[in-house]
Amino acid sequence: MTSLPKTTQKKLGLVTDLDICVGCHACAVSCKEWNAGGHSSPLTDLNPYEKDPMGVWFNRVHVYETDDGENTRTVNFPRSCLHCEEPACVTVCPTGASYKREEDGIVLINADTCIGCKLCSWACPYGAREYDSDDGVMKKCTLCIDRIYNENLLESERQPACVTACPVGARHFGDLGDPDSDISKLSVSRGGYDLMPESGMKPVNQYLPPRPRKNLPGSTGVKQQVQNPAQQENKASSANGFFAWLDKTLSSGTAG
Repeated sequence: MTSLPKTTQKKLGLVTDLDICVGCHACAVSCKEWNAGGHSSPLTDLNPYEKDPMGVWFNRVHVYETDDGENTRTVNFPRSCLHCEEPACVTVCPTGASYKREEDGIVLINADTCIGCKLCSWACPYGAREYDSDDGVMKKCTLCIDRIYNENLLESERQPACVTACPVGARHFGDLGDPDSDISKLSVSRGGYDLMPESGMKPVNQYLPPRPRKNLPGSTGVKQQVQNPAQQENKASSANGFFAWLDKTLSSGTAG
């Protein structure tokens, strides 16, 4: 079985703001487009123009309707590999094809040694691995490793395709192992959440919770400021309740 590095020099990952994600699928489409000709290419498509199209996608967007008893809201939830600190998908790999990089913490698959046994997909609690039936190997998000280290690109473009494509700035990329990085500060300030912490995978990628809404007479839909500790407590309770529900949904497999 494959071993993990004791430590990593960086923890590169994504933070996704569920409060402003509009579910436009720009992240999924840009990811598909870039990786169709990049590091993990090709990404197989089966019957793309027929009734039941199928294909390999590294990023998928799920849409949920939530109800807290007083208000309902739509939450768009992009899902991809979380590049965990303790990824079971790596440790179960019998050939060493799945591995975690010591220099930046990115989890990758070596297609030359992958035998397509699917053990990694069964071990991943987030459903983040894709089997490419044409190539007979597993594939997954690479954090666009062929972009972020590509010196032929402008420095501003050396980010994952999903980040650069997001029209509302809901996705952020950086070193979550550095507490002074912009992405770490953002996560702390907004209560960034690790999905399914009970799994023990310690995902690097984090999600920012939807902010609470107030549906008052004459409301314009503008987000309300938290005015006192009681409101702050209610805000935290609402966010924790949403993620508890989301964790349960993912655990049940209904988000697949």
